[in-house]
Amino acid sequence: MVCGATGFIGRNIAEYYAKKKEYKVIGTYFKSEPYVCEGLDLVKADLTNSEDVNKVLKDIDIVIQAAATTSGSNDIINRPYYHVTNNAVMNSLILRSTYENKVKHFVFPSCTIMYQPGKVPVKESDFNAADTIYPSYFGAGWTKVYIEKMCEFFSRISDTKFSVLRHTNVYGPYDKYDLDKSHVFGATITKVMTASDNSEIFVWGEGKEKRDLIYIDDMVASVDLAIQNQKEKYELVNIGTGVAISVSDLVQKIIIASGRKLITRYDLSKPSIPFELSVDSSKARSLFGWEYKVHIDDGIKLTLDWYKENILSKN
Repeated sequence: MVCGATGFIGRNIAEYYAKKKEYKVIGTYFKSEPYVCEGLDLVKADLTNSEDVNKVLKDIDIVIQAAATTSGSNDIINRPYYHVTNNAVMNSLILRSTYENKVKHFVFPSCTIMYQPGKVPVKESDFNAADTIYPSYFGAGWTKVYIEKMCEFFSRISDTKFSVLRHTNVYGPYDKYDLDKSHVFGATITKVMTASDNSEIFVWGEGKEKRDLIYIDDMVASVDLAIQNQKEKYELVNIGTGVAISVSDLVQKIIIASGRKLITRYDLSKPSIPFELSVDSSKARSLFGWEYKVHIDDGIKLTLDWYKENILSKN
């Protein structure tokens, strides 16, 4: 079961497993339109409703919980509650149902929002409950920590394995590419690919923020390797490249890869989060045999090719 199979990470995971003959793959959707994918059965479910949750998790062996309420920095700053309530409710219900239905393995793609900014890659042990989460991420960060701890709690009272993957900023096919809800990578792709040559594109903030960016195929591989190789009942690991790239450098890389001739301007009136973070993923390498394979330059090219074929050609 892939919860949230019409979302960015969930769709990539669902399509990956749909190609594997040894699995029967079911995915949930709710507000998004369902799609056709051979080997994947999509079912409509409101994951904030306990009856729907219990119905879809019956007789499931593996749950990959990729459903979430997500958006970009505009909501994080102006509607900080947006990422809290629904995510806390749906994950609480899904985890309880996982326990009651005796699911064998539960995978939760978390995120690195709870870490403090820093110049060097952070390890899993660099966060503890006494830390103060970065103010802009306070609500969403503590919600993620709550869900992670609930995974640990249920691992102690059941036979289910729980894998928590603290991934950095993921990008690639099926990401959000509308300017209202997308993260910096998707927003930049859209701005660059819809601009005319010699025109201006505007970047929110000063462009000094730095992000550890990971291509979606590497994220999907971390899920699969956790399912294959995890031995303990509960594991929490970082998933990232260990390298932080500034927004301004990212924008220039995308412009160059696109072949466009554009002028970059910085809009200081727009919301941005001055945050630098990269993660140490040596634990994931040691436990699961995972390491990232797609360099940012290759990932940009792959994403641009997908965008041209699936979005630009249809507009």
